[in-house]
Amino acid sequence: MIDLLNIKDPSFVKSLSEPELVELAQEIREFLIENISKTGGHLSSNLGVVELSIALHYIFDSPKDKIVFDVGHQSYTHKILTGRAKDFPKLRKYQGLSGFLKRSESVHDVYEAGHSSTSLAAVAGIEFSKQYCDEIGKVIGVIGDGALSGGMAFEALNFIGSYNEHQPIIIVNDNEMSISENTGVIANTFNSIKSKKGVRKIKSGIDKITPKFARPLTSKVERSIKAFVSSNTLFDDLGFTYYGPINGHDFKALFKYLQSAKLAKRPSVIHIVTEKGRGYKYSEEDKQGSWHGVGPFDIETGKMIKHNEKNMHSFSTIIAKYMEDYAKNNENFNIVIPAMIPGCSLSNFKELYPKRINDVGIAEQMAVTMASGYAISGVKVFTPIYSTFIQRAYDQINHDCARQKLPVVFGIDRAGIVGADGETHQGIYDIPLLRHIPNMVIAMGKDAEDTFKICNYAFNQTSNPIVIRYPRENTYYDFENEITKEAYQSTAWEYLQTGKDLTFISFGPILDLVKETYRTNSIKADVINARFLKPLDEEVLKAVLTSNKPVLIYEESIISGGFASSILEYAALNNLSTSNIHIMAIPEMFVEQGTRSELLRSLNMDIQDIMKKTRELLS
Repeated sequence: MIDLLNIKDPSFVKSLSEPELVELAQEIREFLIENISKTGGHLSSNLGVVELSIALHYIFDSPKDKIVFDVGHQSYTHKILTGRAKDFPKLRKYQGLSGFLKRSESVHDVYEAGHSSTSLAAVAGIEFSKQYCDEIGKVIGVIGDGALSGGMAFEALNFIGSYNEHQPIIIVNDNEMSISENTGVIANTFNSIKSKKGVRKIKSGIDKITPKFARPLTSKVERSIKAFVSSNTLFDDLGFTYYGPINGHDFKALFKYLQSAKLAKRPSVIHIVTEKGRGYKYSEEDKQGSWHGVGPFDIETGKMIKHNEKNMHSFSTIIAKYMEDYAKNNENFNIVIPAMIPGCSLSNFKELYPKRINDVGIAEQMAVTMASGYAISGVKVFTPIYSTFIQRAYDQINHDCARQKLPVVFGIDRAGIVGADGETHQGIYDIPLLRHIPNMVIAMGKDAEDTFKICNYAFNQTSNPIVIRYPRENTYYDFENEITKEAYQSTAWEYLQTGKDLTFISFGPILDLVKETYRTNSIKADVINARFLKPLDEEVLKAVLTSNKPVLIYEESIISGGFASSILEYAALNNLSTSNIHIMAIPEMFVEQGTRSELLRSLNMDIQDIMKKTRELLS
């Protein structure tokens, strides 16, 4: 038995026998299940690549040989083998072990990511760097079949396959899922390849047993085989030497083909087939993506450990329930979503209306432009995308949607600080990214009722794309009550309360907390719900900026180019004084992992900091 906590580097695996490697894989799976049940994390993906991760370190010599994992969420076994098992109690916690690759953690973490489909382009750059860097060995990219639905991966395949003088190795981990089940032609292509495996073996066998002089005689047989099914794959046609499909849990097969690819004289693809969630009953049975990323759970029952109060729901659920209700009452309605049906709480919508939701895979650009096609045809359309992933679709929102004034309703899920996924997933850049785009409306509700009325406003209008932001937080709503059909009639702001001492302007759930805290501390302040961040309510702003009261603007977003910046721009353009304006926003930085409360405290942006700033302004 190997003490995982005392592993220093991965070289030890080279001395293990196959039975010992099988035992190591079992120990790692037990370790992962035990630890992730306490901390949460990406479970299924990591359980599926245990043998592959061990085999990579058995055949190759990291860090000289460069192993690049796509996204990096499936790198837990790699982290264990490179000496970080002892850090797993703080996995995804504040100042703890990252849930993705992190160059500052280990020399074995070659390339960082968090978003999908970047690995092959990085592999191309590292591979082509060999002409300048003698110390680079073999370059290996590990990418899931789901990530191949991202256009960037295809761009890299197209490039790499045209250079025979370079020999990077691309490992395609085929588990038939990205987060949930894969969709589209790529998924069908992998299924087709697997069904052809026997035919490829027949052709290979004929070649091996037939003398060279007699091989022309076999052409008729070969043509018959090809008439039944072509033996070429997409990867063959792109210029790669293709190996597979092979069992990704069989060490002998992994060693054989990794070694063959290592010696290949051209770029190669190894197609391995794995079982996502292998080794844990509940994750093995999951086809919805529920065990892709999890919170703490009970190992015996498979039940998530939650502490939700009655009628408290995530904002994602609030939005999803609204969309179910809207679809029930509006036949001319469709959802387009890029591979996030479970994450956006839309699994039930898919069950209810399977023909009215299009999962386009990990393809945010495609999702936005497809949604614009629905909108231009007069169909009401909703496209939910995580704030961090909306970055990938900027051009389509700008060029395809806003420029044509198409009324696509975008749901920006996970807006603001999201916590444990860290720098690559914080939803703090979408406001500066989208605010300057002409014709764009940006809104964010403070609670369920506010959000429903914004949604009604969005679907009632036909002249603009609208972004509805919502955070990774819970809010109260009793779904025994009917979802309101009331809509806001304009983009006006609302005074939640008035007071003589100060004006507080913000949006989202922070408003009710500030309002209540001001009340209990006897602070007489205006609290303004700027639910429509864009356009600004110029009537309210002019009144606020011409008063003599201090103005405190709070936004859980990056300060550069954000909501507060738009108010300063308005003041400057209208010759209004900015001397009373004070801003609380996130500094220009990448925000690390941690709980929301930990991160807001570290950024000096929690309710205590708001009160401290308020008292300073009143003193």
